[in-house]
Amino acid sequence: MAIAQRAGLPELLGRLLAARGIGIEAVADFLEPTLRALLPDPSTLRDMDSAATRLASAVREQETVAVFGDYDVDGACSGALMVRALRQLGCSVTHYVPDRLKEGYGPNPAAIRTLCERGATLIICVDCGIAAHAALAEAEGRADVVVLDHHKAEGPVPRVAAVVNPNRLDCNSGLRHLCAAAVAFLTVVALHRALRRLGHFGRGAEPPLLELLDLVALATVCDVMPLTGVNRALVAQGLKVMARRDRAGIAALLEVGLVRDLPTAHSLGFVLGPRINAAGRIDEPDLGLRLLLCDDSIEARAMAERLDAVNRRRQEVEAEVLGAAFAAAEAQAAAGHPVLLVCGEGWHPGVVGIVAGRVKERFNRPACIAGVAGGIAKGSGRSVPGLDLGAAVIAARQAGLLETGGGHAMAAGFSFPIERREALHAFLAERLAAASGLPGAADLLIEGSVTVPAATTGLAREVERLAPFGAGNEEPVFVLPRSRVVRADRVGKEGATVRAFLEGEAGGRLKAICFRAKEGPLAEALLGERVPLHLCGQLRAERWNDEISACLHLVDAAPVGPG
Repeated sequence: MAIAQRAGLPELLGRLLAARGIGIEAVADFLEPTLRALLPDPSTLRDMDSAATRLASAVREQETVAVFGDYDVDGACSGALMVRALRQLGCSVTHYVPDRLKEGYGPNPAAIRTLCERGATLIICVDCGIAAHAALAEAEGRADVVVLDHHKAEGPVPRVAAVVNPNRLDCNSGLRHLCAAAVAFLTVVALHRALRRLGHFGRGAEPPLLELLDLVALATVCDVMPLTGVNRALVAQGLKVMARRDRAGIAALLEVGLVRDLPTAHSLGFVLGPRINAAGRIDEPDLGLRLLLCDDSIEARAMAERLDAVNRRRQEVEAEVLGAAFAAAEAQAAAGHPVLLVCGEGWHPGVVGIVAGRVKERFNRPACIAGVAGGIAKGSGRSVPGLDLGAAVIAARQAGLLETGGGHAMAAGFSFPIERREALHAFLAERLAAASGLPGAADLLIEGSVTVPAATTGLAREVERLAPFGAGNEEPVFVLPRSRVVRADRVGKEGATVRAFLEGEAGGRLKAICFRAKEGPLAEALLGERVPLHLCGQLRAERWNDEISACLHLVDAAPVGPG
């Protein structure tokens, strides 16, 4: 109540802010996050000044620079950001993304030798490199290396010109929640500052940096970084840049994904991200990066359509693995395993990460899924909040159970000889034993109760002020008690979406929609007998043809009991 009164906000908004731990003094920055208020000094990151100095030298001497990236969204975005920023400053820049199946994750000696042979005198590793000591040693005497990463580090960092990583053990920046694209953006900020001090720009125009924020926003959301503090500002401002649709590649991908309204964090995480990721999983590893670098709208449209087709193929491959993975995980969950480790012969390594995420969601346990080929299991894991899977995987590798392994708190990658499966499972179960106390399904946090007549467009727009929503700032879920479905039908591809219209005890009408409802108890409740239900979901303000209306995005339902 105090927040609402002192900030001049509706009471509900004040309660939602308080529930997020936002104090009165921080309300303005939360509701209107700006980089001016929240962007940290890049120099707080260990080695940042060394990195900026080396990059400034490359710009001043017009060196040939190679950007080596990862094949996921964060890698594509951080790679595109660095390539664009350096090209704007006059450098000749090439890029390299390893093939997931042939080369695996991160720098490898052959790739580093290739980049040196192409004439690169500076190699920048983005979203990778923190553990690539042997591979990066290949550049010694031929090219300098700068690593811009965010994955968990262990022991000494590679002996290169600079290693900027908020998760390196000796970095006290307090910025461990940044994705690689955010680290890359701060590096470009530091680079411009270094060039400014050298008088490099003279009277000429300095390339604008804010235009890069759409890439940072996309990577931050898709890498499931917490949308608090500076990340909140990066995503909020990045969405404004993206809304202009000036970047041909992103504009084409929004069109292919049928995002006709203003893009949101949901658009980034569920429309753009999966399509960019799909290429690195089962097709050309650098297709997503090339799309983000494309300035020709016709060429960008062709690449976006290619990514859309690849994503559909990825969904088919994923479906083939998902059923078997669910069955095996269910048996392990029933046996009380705190961590689920499921392996399958011939499972495509490009989809195991997505399957791990789905298994984690269903059973509310850290889940590791691996495909087996030639006696070697290669996989990915996803965790639940509060349990650091990356640290557990690194410990397993140090214990000799894994051939490769690394990651961050919520996600990790690994490989191991299949005969070590049981020993690895036991090790992870011991390291993440706290998961045994979790319920079989994630608790649904309800933040308020709203009647149907009160679920207005105005209320939906007030709730919208808390966006962007995502990890660390979940979208509020409301209960609409004793509501009745007066009409419901299946819509969309294969009828997997249910559209409904609700009526409350005291009257009123409200549109509702339920996705991924091809089957299951929620779909049955909506399409079945017209009995009163307690419904819950997210209240959103939806825009169509310049009109705004309220819509409840349903997530659960319960029958109304007697009395």
